[in-house]
Amino acid sequence: MTTTKNSLSAALRGANSVLRFLLELAALASLGVWGYQATSILAAQLLLAIAAPLAAAVLWGAFIAPRAPIVLPAAGRTALEVVVFGSATLALVALGEPVLATVLAALAVVNIVLLTVWGQWAAARAALVRPPVGASPAARRRAA
Repeated sequence: MTTTKNSLSAALRGANSVLRFLLELAALASLGVWGYQATSILAAQLLLAIAAPLAAAVLWGAFIAPRAPIVLPAAGRTALEVVVFGSATLALVALGEPVLATVLAALAVVNIVLLTVWGQWAAARAALVRPPVGASPAARRRAA
């Protein structure tokens, strides 16, 4: 029974990680489509279609991703996640897609809560911790 429970828990956690990745892609796509539709001037369309998702991706990579070079406390990271997913949700509303916006927002909230409750953020960061260059061989073995 315990093995079945553990394997189910691992499967759910894995599914939550996949959901996270898909939500990230959906947010970037939403921002890109919104950027293109926001104006009728071609140069502005192209600029916004590139700049909006690029800004979100840079923010994500710098502060939110497990390998982010700048580690924020949980509250700060969550606030930035709300900014990214909130922007994507508003972009979908502006595009006339309130149902998709609601689905994206609801899934993002559930995902953030599960990542926190299941400790997936802490586990992802801990898995990436490496000893500094020049560390002793014993320290390198412990980190591996």
